[in-house]
Amino acid sequence: QVQLVESGGGLVQAGGSLRLSCAASGRTSIMGWFRQAPGKEREFVAAMSGSAGITRYADSVKGRFILSRDSAKNTVYLQMNSLKPEDTAVYFCAAHLSYVAFTDQRAYNYWGQGTQVTVSS
Repeated sequence: QVQLVESGGGLVQAGGSLRLSCAASGRTSIMGWFRQAPGKEREFVAAMSGSAGITRYADSVKGRFILSRDSAKNTVYLQMNSLKPEDTAVYFCAAHLSYVAFTDQRAYNYWGQGTQVTVSS
């Protein structure tokens, strides 16, 4: 059983930046982030494969968020820039062992506990 440990959430003003980290306790293939705002369903943010280095982003974060991965440490980093109040949500790290299915949360076997990101206007 792979465990995911997230860190890096917090409170930031609009236009600011935050970096989230997620460390996996074992081998994974695709790792990524989802988020859930109050009263809304959980949605895909970004994900990356380990071997091919393929990255996918939600349209809402393209050009502002950057996902990177340190495969030796089984860790992914989500650099969030130009943050907006609508980015406020609980961010969940997720991972699975398949080589496909980046955006479908049903494919993800492992989930972190979530970290709160709050962007004030």
